[in-house]
Amino acid sequence: MKRLTYILLAVPLCLYLALHIRETKPHATILPEPSVRCDTVRLVFGGDLMQHMPQVAAARTADGSYDYGRSFGHVAHIFRDADIAVVNLETTLSAAGRYSGYPCFCSPVEVADAMADMGIDIAVLANNHCCDRLSRGIGSTIEALDSRGIRHTGVFADSADYARNNILRFECGGIRFALINYTYGTNGIPVPKDRIVNLIDTTVISRDMAAVDRTATDCLIAVMHWGNEYERHENAEQRRLACMLRRKGADIVIGSHPHVIQPFEADSTGAVFYSLGNLVSNQQRRYCDGGLIASIDVVRCDTLPQLQYIASATPVWVLCPDYRILPPEVADTLDMPAASRLRYQQFIEDTRSLIYKN
Repeated sequence: MKRLTYILLAVPLCLYLALHIRETKPHATILPEPSVRCDTVRLVFGGDLMQHMPQVAAARTADGSYDYGRSFGHVAHIFRDADIAVVNLETTLSAAGRYSGYPCFCSPVEVADAMADMGIDIAVLANNHCCDRLSRGIGSTIEALDSRGIRHTGVFADSADYARNNILRFECGGIRFALINYTYGTNGIPVPKDRIVNLIDTTVISRDMAAVDRTATDCLIAVMHWGNEYERHENAEQRRLACMLRRKGADIVIGSHPHVIQPFEADSTGAVFYSLGNLVSNQQRRYCDGGLIASIDVVRCDTLPQLQYIASATPVWVLCPDYRILPPEVADTLDMPAASRLRYQQFIEDTRSLIYKN
């Protein structure tokens, strides 16, 4: 999914928030000459991909298999149109059944089929539910992703997997990337002795970042499972870690775990999204029933000394009982029950109020 783009107009230097009302914050621009060649790589990040048991039941088909096409169908194009698409997979996967939701998640491998179908390139696995099914769950999750060509980091089958994927390197459009991923913990479940989970430890993170050869890496991405659940603003520890990550060379920081949207910061030098909220879940209460899909264009122009970053965010809301993930262009025109319409409108207003007050 590589793309070569020639920018003939302005290269924005800070945030454009793609809310359904299409409002923008004021921003500065650089105006390159029309003949200047610019390459653009679009990165897209989804929030927490969860699978509570009502979601599993909704995906079950008459023949006993599972189909998530209806759940992901309205946002699949956002991920497919990206050059690199990333999600936080907050469940383990299994082909053997005994599926479960909270507090120990295990979901059908058809979730990975849906991820592959909508163009997910990378699953970040370091989160508090990664050890829910112990060693077997880690192994079956990695096997499901590997067999579908989805790369992964943050949790590792063994030391060889860690050596290959702890600093996940990839190149697209001539721009070289590295991605790292960490979690605050595993809900008190010990990491199985034959597996590896990246835990948030500033000494370890600093060591990993120092191991990234910046002469061979243009953009460094850190995905962090952090913060306090259901708090709509980042806490002091998130801010401290974000500052440390940016200071040591992370260009993009993406946060997960709170299950609600938190504010984000972006300019021409990079972006910090403190929490994208839920991509999909059965958490239907206010603030938890949706999230953001973050898009970050990484731009290289012949006449600019460094990469430029253009960040945007699309709010997505989950319509039950079939768990359809709806962007505004769909939700605004979809026929839905009056109560659902009110909850959707509340989600959009809450999101707009949160973002534009920051």
